[in-house]
Amino acid sequence: MLGNLKPQAPDKILALMGEFKADPRQGKIDLGVGVYKDATGHTPIMRAVLEAEKRMLATETTKTYAGLSGEPDFQKAMGEMILADGYKPETTAALATVGGTGAIRQALELARMANPDLRVFVSDPTWPNHISIMNFMGLPVVTYRYFDNDTRAVNFEAMVEDISTAKKGDVVLLHGCCHNPTGANLNIEQWAEVASILEKTGATPLIDLAYQGFGDGLEEDAAGTRLIASRIPEVLIAASCSKNFGIYRERTGCLLALCTDKATKDLAQGAMAFLNRQTYSFPPFHGAKIVATVLNDADLRADWMAELEEVRGGMLRLRTTLANELRDLSGSDRFGFIAEHRGMFSRLGASPEQVALMKQEFGIYMVGDSRLNIAGLNDETVPILARAIIEAGV
Repeated sequence: MLGNLKPQAPDKILALMGEFKADPRQGKIDLGVGVYKDATGHTPIMRAVLEAEKRMLATETTKTYAGLSGEPDFQKAMGEMILADGYKPETTAALATVGGTGAIRQALELARMANPDLRVFVSDPTWPNHISIMNFMGLPVVTYRYFDNDTRAVNFEAMVEDISTAKKGDVVLLHGCCHNPTGANLNIEQWAEVASILEKTGATPLIDLAYQGFGDGLEEDAAGTRLIASRIPEVLIAASCSKNFGIYRERTGCLLALCTDKATKDLAQGAMAFLNRQTYSFPPFHGAKIVATVLNDADLRADWMAELEEVRGGMLRLRTTLANELRDLSGSDRFGFIAEHRGMFSRLGASPEQVALMKQEFGIYMVGDSRLNIAGLNDETVPILARAIIEAGV
């Protein structure tokens, strides 16, 4: 039976990781995989996370199953972090998931349960796994224009035109902040216009909030999500704790379903628990408990927020340094968009041939669409990358 399986195309980013590891060159630079790294190339454990784990190990007395939908303290902490005063537990169904990817998958499953004729509108470009999951599920995908390859900014006029064709029962997937792969984000006025379109069409927003705290700040990065939540009666929010808590391997995510009333919330909560049961039964507990412990303790939360700001500030500084280096080498401001983008990623606008040339000649690894991970740089590698970009003719 298993011999009848068809070969699957390897994930391009994971394949790039393998290629990087096999490269014997000492000066190689990994800008492909979407993982935060410090100046030494290490992904550290955050101070508050370490302290939370120490407390957990000192007090934990059992490893029995926890709640099917996750623990209430985690759900509440995530709801408040994302929505602040707009969090209404009486009308919000919540689910602990296997990472942010699990939250996206369960959100799509929930939407399909509610509407078997579901269509999903997705930005062009988007995180490749978005469309991969939808294709595997057999969901119709409608792309909407988002990124202007010439200006490296949001093509908002085209986006508005495309998402205006959505209708009631459709889902429009939006990046809450730090757009992956482009780094180009909506401003608050544009978020307000998107809300107006959703109000007119009746489509349901699904917000992928994978990088809260990595862009303009913990509160600022949630502004668009909070605006949508304040105006649209039903909203799905898929959040990841991998990046802002640095707990990638703990696979900690959360799905929030904002509902119109308690009766609908109870229906959604039951359906979400059912989905967990059918998919993996009980969700992971350890990472969720870390997050709840940090967010519910004033001292740990303050330390976590301070370190998160250090991480965010470091990435912004690298962006500015790279943009300045490229300005000096090119004699123009055409790379100024790098300093304007937010989060871990920027899309350079390089061709696949130019990306391949930078890999061959300089040992610089980035995704073929020229998405680069800013957090993979440091003060020593910024000039190397800048020179490679110029010599590749980008």
